[in-house]
Amino acid sequence: MLSQKTRYTIRALQHLADTFGQGPVRLDAIAEAQNIPRKFLTVILSEMAREGIVISLRGRDGGYELALPPVDVRYGDIIRLTRGSLALVPCASRNAHETCANCLPEAECRLRGLMLQLRDEMAAMLDRVTLADAIPLEPPFTEADAFA
Repeated sequence: MLSQKTRYTIRALQHLADTFGQGPVRLDAIAEAQNIPRKFLTVILSEMAREGIVISLRGRDGGYELALPPVDVRYGDIIRLTRGSLALVPCASRNAHETCANCLPEAECRLRGLMLQLRDEMAAMLDRVTLADAIPLEPPFTEADAFA
């Protein structure tokens, strides 16, 4: 499950993608439009600035904007930056692998095999979809929808 921080980050970056090229967006405007607590949004956008995803501009006409074109910001990268892994269980993570407590040895665990396959398929899809892609508001979402 995605953390609240990850969901807020995605919504904030989607907002900045929608206004890309129009100049900086004030923090309060993002917070209000995306229903994100202002303090939490400050932390999120600061982290994204440190990662090179967002630019922070100070002053009366300041605010935030994407540092990269929306087509260069993939959903998989956003989730990895905020959550650390796309895997649903620690033993299936590429970057944060841990042996699961109270489990079978990894070589004998069929659930791990399933989670490895799911991680790879989910990563492939999330790494193809960028902030520039149109994503329908109603299911079912298909890859064809994202690239239409």
